[in-house]
Amino acid sequence: MTSKDKTRLTFYNGLTTIGGPMIEVAYRKSHVLFDLGEVYRPELKLPDESYQTLIKNQLIGDVPNFYDPKLTGQPIDTERWEHAAAYMSHLHLDHSKAMNFLAPEIPLYAGPITAQMMAPLNEQGDFLLPAAGHAASYVRPIIAAEYRKPIEVGDITLEIWPSDHDAYGATGLLIKTPDKVIAYTGDVRLHGYHPDWVHQFLAAAKGCAALIVEGTGVSWPEEKHDEDSEEFTGPKNEQELTAEIVQLQKDNPKRQITFNTYPTNVERLLRIIADSPRRVVLHAGRAHLLKELGKDYPYYYLPGEQKFADLKTELAVPYEELLNDDHKYLWQAVGNYADLQANGLYLHSNAEPLGDFDPAYKPFLQDLANKRIEFKALRCSGHADEEELREIIGEVQPQILIPVHTLHPELEENPFGERILPKRNETITL
Repeated sequence: MTSKDKTRLTFYNGLTTIGGPMIEVAYRKSHVLFDLGEVYRPELKLPDESYQTLIKNQLIGDVPNFYDPKLTGQPIDTERWEHAAAYMSHLHLDHSKAMNFLAPEIPLYAGPITAQMMAPLNEQGDFLLPAAGHAASYVRPIIAAEYRKPIEVGDITLEIWPSDHDAYGATGLLIKTPDKVIAYTGDVRLHGYHPDWVHQFLAAAKGCAALIVEGTGVSWPEEKHDEDSEEFTGPKNEQELTAEIVQLQKDNPKRQITFNTYPTNVERLLRIIADSPRRVVLHAGRAHLLKELGKDYPYYYLPGEQKFADLKTELAVPYEELLNDDHKYLWQAVGNYADLQANGLYLHSNAEPLGDFDPAYKPFLQDLANKRIEFKALRCSGHADEEELREIIGEVQPQILIPVHTLHPELEENPFGERILPKRNETITL
């Protein structure tokens, strides 16, 4: 038996960073790549986001035989690799932004919601990296996989499972080769809307040869008991977060209240809309995104914005009416903060800018402070915390644990077998 007759894992990126995992599973002449994101490091202030710049700064992996030859200048070795595919776990940019870099002839699979939402998210050409020879708004084809239905890629079989994360439609992946079963969690948590889905996926993965698990929740050991920690404060779960937003409205009956959430956190937004005592009004761009899911909600435009033809005119709320309101509406503020009422309340729920690491964050806070607007962060992490990670590992009991997507992979332990901490570009034979 040669090395090609064994299951091999190669780790190209995302090992000691928050996000950006790029991992290849190979067996004989078949291989699969997951995910397709870019590590987020705005502090680098790069001159561009070209393929060469991203490779040089290790924001994407230097992955052979998957990227578009128009970008790399290197043809894909189809004699070595007769079967190839890629998988994308969810919509967040650190898992999806480089998907257009994938060679057009290689099929890309994702869960049905991810496949459905990617085109509207990139409609303005500002979500994904551009594909070679296409407009910025282009989105390469994505195959919407049926949950749990096997996908054959030569000697490798993929199964995509629904999971839970703060990105709508997040999934996990089971990879089966002739001699091994591997599970990849993608980004995962147990305190979201669907812990039952996660437990079902973990049960299917039980006893696998290798569990590739994200470890964001162990990335800040120095902040574990810090009351001001970005990751460890706030509501314990999504239900508590929505309840707090409802209570804040009840506690402030005569006060302008605005909010914002992350675009791909659709389920949280839908829950806020359903439970809010006030009428929720979205920015037109967000209402347009939800329209892709067949949902119509009240919306407004900022002055001078281009109109969306698919939004119902009877649901439009004049911007001036929102600016003058202090009791009827809970509305999404996305800019023009100087227009808001002084002494209002703004709720920032994992929205952009995401935190201190983003250069736009402090100016954003200053804009609110200039109008004496109270800023309240209402966060609920999309990632399993330290205790949940132990539970996840305990349910799977993997022979090998491989932590990725964390600043401190060494803090994740495997009581059930071996733990491997791969280096960038390292190949492991199982």
